[in-house]
Order: sequence, then C-alpha cells, then structure tokens
Amino acid sequence: MITSTANTQVKELIKLMKKSRAREEEGVFLVEGPRMVRELVEDPAWQGRIDRIYLAQNYDRRYPEESEMLRKKLRTEILADPVFAHVSDTKTPQGILAVVKRKNYCMADLLGGETRRAHVLVLDCLQDPGNLGTIFRTAEAAGATGILMSRDCVDIYNPKVIRSTMGAVFRMPFLYVDDLTGAVTELKTREIRVFAAHLEGKNAYDGEDYSGGTAFLIGNEGNGLREEVAECADCRIRIPMQGKAESLNAAVAAAVLMFEVSRQRRS
Repeated sequence: MITSTANTQVKELIKLMKKSRAREEEGVFLVEGPRMVRELVEDPAWQGRIDRIYLAQNYDRRYPEESEMLRKKLRTEILADPVFAHVSDTKTPQGILAVVKRKNYCMADLLGGETRRAHVLVLDCLQDPGNLGTIFRTAEAAGATGILMSRDCVDIYNPKVIRSTMGAVFRMPFLYVDDLTGAVTELKTREIRVFAAHLEGKNAYDGEDYSGGTAFLIGNEGNGLREEVAECADCRIRIPMQGKAESLNAAVAAAVLMFEVSRQRRS
C-alpha cells in the first residue's frame, strides 16, 4: 500500500490530473469513480487500454470481491485514504481511479461508416468543460456519429470533462484538428451538408432537411462562430427564440439541432 504523497507514482498521478501536456506526452487520461471505471473494465474494447487501477484503502475494504477481481485482471495499487484524497480531482473522492490509454480516431470514424447517414457536430473554440461534457452525452443520445473540434477547444481529457461525459467519451468518436475550415471542407467533399448555427441564420433550423449526411457548426460560448468557419457552411440556420434572450448556451443549441436530426430520421 502507498502511504506517502511523496511517492513517485503519486507525484505522477497528480501531474497527469493537473497537466494536459503530461497526459498528452503519456498518451493517457484519468477516469475516476466506480460507475465509469466499471464500465471500462467490462467493455472488451477498453479492457486492454487500462494501464493501471488505483483504489483507496477504504474502497478496498468495502468491496473486497471487486478489489480481488481487479488485482487478478489488472495492475492495481492501493492508496491510503489521505493519499487518494490528495490525488483525487473531486471534493468527495469515490475511491477508485483508472489510468487509461487513449484511442486515436480518424475522419472516417466520425462518419459512422455510411456517409449519407453521417451526423457530425463541429465545435469551434468551445471553452467550457461542462458544455463539452454535456455535448458528448447529448450527441450519443441523439445518435450523432462523431464530434470534430478545433485544436483550441477545451481538452476532452480534462478530468472534469471526462466525468461530465458520463461515459459517452468511451463511445463517441472525436477528432481535434489544427485546420477546422479545411476539415469542414473535407466533410463537404464527402457530400455532407454543413449547417452553421448562427444568429443571422437565413432559415429556422426545423425547416431544413437532415435526412442525408449532416454536420452542424457550433461556436464559442461568448463569441459564436468565427466568420471564416461560418463561411464554410452550406446554410446558416437559427433557432427561433422568444423574450429578450439573444442566444442559447452552446450545449443547449447543439442539443436542439441534434435531436431535430434524430426526430426527422425516426419519422
């Protein structure tokens, strides 16, 4: 059992928890909490990517059968409760943490294998961790096939974002790109129609046809889409609103649009 916060493994965990560059260099991310860790352990697609598991001493005592199973399958370390609390990114640590190797996706993965049924969300400079996590969860629920992000979007591997995806990050293909306009142009060459969510939208969102390959452009929380990104769209659409509200939260707007695709394709 590791009992000191000066331990080398503990220092490495803290670095991975706090620094995106360290996670990038190691090619890993951290998953905290029993629900999401158990999901990884039970999923054949992810089992081989679990590098190691850390358990708090109290968790080991409360769930001896699970702890024994983990020790037999995976490299598992026990941390004294104060040490686990020191490492944890949550105010109330749940006692289990996994270090996981990343998956690498390509553009084809985002299209779901059938271009005419592609349903892609394109995010331009999204900065709020909660928004990104919510978008991943919503995208999975609405049947989106993938998420494309500009490099300056918030880090999906930020532990707060990972938690807020509630496991959707394990199942939703995504890709960061340096040239977002170039990537959107590539989508268009694959006969995917691109719609920009924009306050100056020509048509209401529910007046368009999303039965074919579809991509939505969603902009930054404060500034919206950059003009050069919006110009890539085939059509600018708006979500009609009442009252004095000027715009919707980025995650809410994304949800409205993605579920309209879902509704049309169901009917």
